[in-house]
Amino acid sequence: MRQATSIEIFTYWERIRGDADAPMRNLIQPSAVSHILPELFILENTADDNPRFRLAGTAICNLMGREIRGENFAALWAGSQQEDPVRIAAGVMTHVVPALINATGYCISGRSMTFELVLMPLRTSGNTCDRLLGCLTPTARSAWLGNERLEFLALDRSRLLHDRPARLVDLPPHPDPSDLLPSQESIGLGEWMRKRLNRAISARNAGEIEPSRDKVRRRL
Repeated sequence: MRQATSIEIFTYWERIRGDADAPMRNLIQPSAVSHILPELFILENTADDNPRFRLAGTAICNLMGREIRGENFAALWAGSQQEDPVRIAAGVMTHVVPALINATGYCISGRSMTFELVLMPLRTSGNTCDRLLGCLTPTARSAWLGNERLEFLALDRSRLLHDRPARLVDLPPHPDPSDLLPSQESIGLGEWMRKRLNRAISARNAGEIEPSRDKVRRRL
């Protein structure tokens, strides 16, 4: 982790969990992290392991150009690449292991920005880990962020933040936590998406095509 928000919220999560593998949801005090709340979100698990946003900070909603509370986590990602981020988020809850994601966000204009996401498991009861606390933080500040919405995120790489956290509750053993990470084939996809979008923008500027935003999105 390199971003101040990521480090701060992860340090806070570590402190409130103590010796447990994950803290209880009711231990989170918004007043303790009020200055970074706009960059935080909470996902909740669903019956089909397709996590959705229970809460999303204003900075994240501004980046996406809409209120994303109630949306599936998959809605943030490129259509051809939704499986891996969703599997990672679901795996954080299933394996009770935090994860770090590096991603690139793309706008229809061709602008892009890299982001850091930290996903940390939360419990709503002693035996149930069905939510996660996360943050989405740009790696640099730019004037266009929040004024021009992101069309999608593309996953660049991911890694676990703990090999084997302590467990206070006796549960059936999980598979190897490394199974929740995407295959190596997904690394570098962000660069591929950048080139694909830039070709579409270049062709439009040359007068070869005049695609609408929806057509560009379908093409990608």
